[in-house]
Amino acid sequence: MPSLAQMTGSLHIHNFYIGKLKAKQAQLFGSDPELAQLLDNVAEVLSEHVVALTDEISELEYEE
Repeated sequence: MPSLAQMTGSLHIHNFYIGKLKAKQAQLFGSDPELAQLLDNVAEVLSEHVVALTDEISELEYEE
């Protein structure tokens, strides 16, 4: 099982890339709506991972 520090780092990386995807999606929405939708879908999957990571981090912090 990854350490708390590794999980927290992963959480920050997920949030960073979600921000990047959302920014790129906004840029592409007018010129390429299909690609913008794809980026939105990827951001949504990463957001789901963030929720799971947050739950796991909370459990680890509670156990410590």
